[in-house]
Amino acid sequence: MAKTTCAKALQNWEQEHPGEQPSEAEDIRLMFQNPPLDKLDPPVLNTLAKVKRLSLSSNAIEKMVNLPGLRQIEILSLSRNNIKKIAGLEEIGQTLKELWLSYNYIERLDGLQPCVKLHTLYIGNNRIKVWDEVDKLKDLPEIANVLFVGNPIYENQKDDPKLLVLKRINTLKNVDGTVVDDSLMEKVKALGDGGPTTTIK
Repeated sequence: MAKTTCAKALQNWEQEHPGEQPSEAEDIRLMFQNPPLDKLDPPVLNTLAKVKRLSLSSNAIEKMVNLPGLRQIEILSLSRNNIKKIAGLEEIGQTLKELWLSYNYIERLDGLQPCVKLHTLYIGNNRIKVWDEVDKLKDLPEIANVLFVGNPIYENQKDDPKLLVLKRINTLKNVDGTVVDDSLMEKVKALGDGGPTTTIK
């Protein structure tokens, strides 16, 4: 079946926003393309020099790619696609604040290191099976808000998985939609030295 290209998706956007130019827009939403987008086209997307929020969720995108033209991007939404690996963030890591990747097929949290401004990561309902992957978020100096619900690491845990995340990254402000307060941190301390199951088989 034919797929929608990024160029066609932007044409659709222009039809929905008469008088506006994609190259000047700060918020561009290309969700639910019919037929869906299946790949990102850098020559097309790199023209979006002023975009701060780019939404490409609910398509069939398989790979993340470098998009150096998105010099002002702050929010990138790629939820509900077919992505298996976090990649292509080297060129936008200096500005990206929120990354939405829920409902994909991601197993590892490699590739986030360039995102020095990232404070929000939504990665629920993926395939993260190993708790050591969560530790990789410690390298992100601004990370504060995460969502892991629906990943295999949350299965078969006797303790609340949110507490297990906080035990590993105690600087977070919000986990799975729950604000981190003193009472929650007291529960984390009460966990003692026991840890979560490290691998889900």
